[in-house]
Amino acid sequence: MKVLHVITDLDVGGAEQQLRLLLRRLPVPCEVLTLTSPGPVAEGIQADGTPVTHLGMTGNRDLTALPRLTRLIRDGGYDLVHTHLYRACVYGRVAARLAGVRAVVATEHSLGDAVIEGRRLTRGVRTLYRATERLGTATVAVSDTVAARLRRWGVPEQRIHVVPNGIEAHRFGFDPAARALVRTRLGLPLDAFVVGGAGRLVPGKRFDVLVRAVTQLPGVHLLLAGAGPERDMLRRMAEQFGSGDRIHLLGERDGAVDGAVDGAADGPGGFGPDIPGLLSAIDVFVSPSPDEAFGLAVLEALASGLHVLYGSCPAVDELPADQAPGARHFGLNVHELTTALRELRRQGPGRLPVPPVVRRYDITRSAEALMSVYEQALADTPARRGSPTAVPPRQGRAAALPPATVSLPDPARSPDPSPISNR
Repeated sequence: MKVLHVITDLDVGGAEQQLRLLLRRLPVPCEVLTLTSPGPVAEGIQADGTPVTHLGMTGNRDLTALPRLTRLIRDGGYDLVHTHLYRACVYGRVAARLAGVRAVVATEHSLGDAVIEGRRLTRGVRTLYRATERLGTATVAVSDTVAARLRRWGVPEQRIHVVPNGIEAHRFGFDPAARALVRTRLGLPLDAFVVGGAGRLVPGKRFDVLVRAVTQLPGVHLLLAGAGPERDMLRRMAEQFGSGDRIHLLGERDGAVDGAVDGAADGPGGFGPDIPGLLSAIDVFVSPSPDEAFGLAVLEALASGLHVLYGSCPAVDELPADQAPGARHFGLNVHELTTALRELRRQGPGRLPVPPVVRRYDITRSAEALMSVYEQALADTPARRGSPTAVPPRQGRAAALPPATVSLPDPARSPDPSPISNR
């Protein structure tokens, strides 16, 4: 089995890091093609020994990318194409079918009720997604919550497979030495109460709620890792409330695979911790997003033994409460978050034992589950012409559509495609 992974970009992000972790564990030859932005994760994947190709796509309406992508897929002789993120799923499914690939699997990483990949869902986005989803063999949801959303969108039950995200828990274990180093190099008092957050700085993540809450807690510091269009607004908000010296915007931080406690950031001397270092340095982690597909950041914080306050986290909410006793849901309300942080500060939260939920979402288990999806997808579709081994489809499952039946909806004519222009 030879697999091509097609992803929208390879900048630092949850889906991108998740792909790198999976590639290290999938027991089949894999290659990666990124439509845009071959960033730091691309470098890491290549360092791991997996080839990465950059398609050079310029935007959602770059239809010239489709024949190039189709040709690359056809020339690669892949048995299965696996797409990740919205734009790659739309173009990748179509190109794979035009290239005559036996099976096409897509992972839905970031589908919320009202947003996809942090951007507002529109009628055009839904229409294009549904039209191209029909060309796939299987659609992977990263949580039961996402699977339910896909069913509401009209994706047939038999094509939906739940494969949760996973982490390498040992990378996020609490490190007292890292805690002291990070605090010292960022100029934070060793006894200060420090709140942490991480994610893309976009409106849907609601980091404005977190910043406002911390500004109302004198002496409390915030370490916020991430980049995005709201960075300047959050900085201005902190300064407006007289808390610019306590709100530390660290920029993009690596950590899901191979971080290091160095790099450029807003701290003294340009220092910035990686995610494991940040988690060791803080006392409580906050994820204010109200509409998540899984909640990787929450899981990483729990692996560090932290108390966690979150707005949405299917990885935790879908399990009994005793699986993550340190995690607590809060409403999207500045007062409620401020009160919860003030109470944790009064208690002196300390470190908690790593909860059972962390062991449940081990990346090795995720890779094994994904391989099962691959095997079923290939068993349910006929072999390409000239393939040395033909696997007959199972009874009751639709065979793959032949390439001649493919018709691509034009993204340029889809209503309001702009919310996904950067993906």
